Amino acid sequence: MRTIGVSRTLAGVALTLAALFATAAQPLQAQIDPAASYPNKPIRVIVGFAAGGGNDIFARLVGARLSELLGQPVVIENRPAAGGRIAADFVAHGPADGYTLLVGATGMMSIASAIFPNLKYHPSKSFVPLSMIADFPLIMAGPAKHPAKTVREMVAWAKANPDKANYASSSPAFTIATELLKLKTGMPGVMIPWKSSNEMMLCVASEHCLIAIADGPPTVPLVKGGQIRALAVTGSERSAELPDVPSMGEMGYPEVNTKLWSGFFSPAATPPAIAKKLERTLRMAITAPDVADKLKAMAVHPGGISSDEFRTIIDKDITAYVEVVKAANLHFEE
Repeated sequence: MRTIGVSRTLAGVALTLAALFATAAQPLQAQIDPAASYPNKPIRVIVGFAAGGGNDIFARLVGARLSELLGQPVVIENRPAAGGRIAADFVAHGPADGYTLLVGATGMMSIASAIFPNLKYHPSKSFVPLSMIADFPLIMAGPAKHPAKTVREMVAWAKANPDKANYASSSPAFTIATELLKLKTGMPGVMIPWKSSNEMMLCVASEHCLIAIADGPPTVPLVKGGQIRALAVTGSERSAELPDVPSMGEMGYPEVNTKLWSGFFSPAATPPAIAKKLERTLRMAITAPDVADKLKAMAVHPGGISSDEFRTIIDKDITAYVEVVKAANLHFEE
């Protein structure tokens, strides 16, 4: 009987020790793999633009699917100011635990890095570029009744009438795109500043501005309404929204290939295991058929590329924009 009692006592001690070891191993496992318990609370996504804009729509669309995949709420927080740069600075210098992310766009990331020497962050050094949500070309447009009906004809007309050559712009992105066109074609043109891309295109429609290069949402309705004429789409592919409009590549200007993008970022010090989990999950969310279809309906190309691919695009963009800024001797106010 004593032998049985001792055996039972030893067995109980063994079970107790096993339980203690298992409990002790849990925090150790969390230290080894911080992504094992991530996420265990809501995730904030900071958007540097007002609610209802393109980047905000992207964030909410992908954020909803990200929430489903990770099993935690994804809360969108809008911080519109300084073209998104304040939001980027906030995230870059905030907690690097995977619970505060940024939706960043070309203007506040690659272009800002190229044009503002005192920028407080760098898009690929201060952040982990997790994955691109989407990219999209720009559209060059002129007045509907102008005699120039192609890019080549518009370039020739501007050279013959330099005193009447100008262009509308409301952001460094559009200015750089147009200055790139000028550099590659020799086309003259003075910039006329506006506060929005919608105002830019209305200036073209009223024939006070010769051309403008801008994004699709304010441009396509005026093209389809006959108020302006789309001359080309930047890059080498036509736009599904404007299938009859040639690309710059088709028109003989393949180097005028400006594309804008939007994507998810986390602070550079985010634990690699958590960053990799976010990258993997975001790619699943962005490439999900229903999400991708909704992105396409906004006239953008769905992303979902890897972090390394996204970083390469960003760094190439910065180099290209720096070259244009230097060649065109452009200066921008912060």
